[in-house]
Amino acid sequence: MSPQPTRLAHLYAPALERHPDAVALSDETGPLSYREFDQLCRRTAGWLAAQGVRPGDKVAVWLPNRREWLALLFGLARLGATLVSINVRYRSAELQYILSRSGASMLIMQPSFRKIDFPAVLKDVEPDTLPALRTIALVDAEDAASTVMPGRATVACTPGTAAEHTGGDAEAPTRPVILFTTSGTTKGPKLVMHSATTLLAHTRRVATHFGLTEPDTRLLAALPLCGVFGLNSVLGALHAGAPIVMMDLFEAGRTARLLRDERITHMYGSDEMLRRIHAEVEGERPFPHIRVFGFAAFHPGSVELAAKLERCGFPMSGLYGSSEVQALFSIQDPGLPVAERALGGGQPAAGVQAHVRIRDQQTGVLCENGMHGEIEIRAPGNFIGYLDNPEATADALTTDGYFRTGDMGYVRGDGSLVYLARIGDALRLGGFLVDPAEIEFALTSQPGVHDAQVVGITLDGQPRAVAFVIAEAATPDSAHSRHQDRSRNTQAGQDIQAQALLDTLRATLAPFKVPARLWIVDAFPVTSSANGEKIQRARLRQMAEERLQQETPA
Repeated sequence: MSPQPTRLAHLYAPALERHPDAVALSDETGPLSYREFDQLCRRTAGWLAAQGVRPGDKVAVWLPNRREWLALLFGLARLGATLVSINVRYRSAELQYILSRSGASMLIMQPSFRKIDFPAVLKDVEPDTLPALRTIALVDAEDAASTVMPGRATVACTPGTAAEHTGGDAEAPTRPVILFTTSGTTKGPKLVMHSATTLLAHTRRVATHFGLTEPDTRLLAALPLCGVFGLNSVLGALHAGAPIVMMDLFEAGRTARLLRDERITHMYGSDEMLRRIHAEVEGERPFPHIRVFGFAAFHPGSVELAAKLERCGFPMSGLYGSSEVQALFSIQDPGLPVAERALGGGQPAAGVQAHVRIRDQQTGVLCENGMHGEIEIRAPGNFIGYLDNPEATADALTTDGYFRTGDMGYVRGDGSLVYLARIGDALRLGGFLVDPAEIEFALTSQPGVHDAQVVGITLDGQPRAVAFVIAEAATPDSAHSRHQDRSRNTQAGQDIQAQALLDTLRATLAPFKVPARLWIVDAFPVTSSANGEKIQRARLRQMAEERLQQETPA
């Protein structure tokens, strides 16, 4: 009798049974078949059990994309333990917070990755704040004899040579198998819990809805596994039996080569990733095998970008998702005009089992199709709560079990979703609700403007928009990776003038939408998360307030 699909290992079981010797994934080490992957998962469970990991334990994984990351997820699930995902970009404060908040008993990391010295980062963590942490395991360590943190055992992580776990599965379908961090705030990120049940339910639907079960499908995994955006597509491909080409780090030039040489059909990422890939290629159809470029818009001008890339043979479709409802919750129909297809949202992967509704933020009344409000979602892949935070969990859910996303959007007549903006980012101007992306797009459409961000402030007792602009001439590749708080860049000032931009907007936008102030900067403040870099709009609002306070009264 076939087992009930309630264990995480059942996720890749169909592909293992159909073609055990087919390639499941290729990473920096080389190709790995489904049979070999299953053996690695079982040996990883055996190694973890030998280290004393028991049901209910939490094990933090601080690794880049590699086969061991996935094997740890499935191995921990077999033992009834939970993987705590940590972004390799995190440093000591973030690491300390997550280890302490999760109560992780083990931390698995590698000595270094690119320019990151993990033990050096860990040395800045205060050991007394981590009473639950007992063991630090090093992957790829030639010698684990030295102590990485005082009072904690340091061991070599060697699951590849361990005996397979033979003690039977201790996994409970509703117990958390993984914790994701939400985007960081001043209060620290919440830890989002997902169980085998939620991962399985969503993965099965992603595999079919996103076309991963179609013949000759090949996925390029360029996003970090530690976030839902990177993990959900990989799990979908494992379930579908589609080979995965896994990158340890996104690099535009290398990504372009892999897309071409590996005959990739599916890739998911941010709009900025696709911009960088496009800059590396020439010709009308540089990637003849690609079927889907699913993207999340983290910067303004997504429609313009999609139209530009569409002409070069990039089949672009907007996505929607979050740590709570999982990534790839929905995707825009490829048959839509590019102006509609480039919007975030789309038809839910779960089909009729996904319930999406919109609530008016002022009246609390549910909205009809086409009306804007907060997106609420109830679907089989929804999270099971925030770790040890029942108050936040209760606040995030309606009485009938819908997740309050905090996102503004609307539902089309065909039931598909359109994402507009975060609720806190939407502007109430002139008595109207305005999506800042509309003003940002008007700015980025002007010559000499590379990027723009618009936030709301109170000026002379009235809500007004203000804008920050990055000039085309002042945009190194890492323009979004740091923030230099300068009032204007010298070269940028030669290319664009703030007043000229505002004059142009006055001719194209309603008066209440024209920013009251516009400042030219070198870069925007960002928060790095596993799902991509997100611009700190709260910090932009603070910067605007500071600049206004420095203005000399006329």
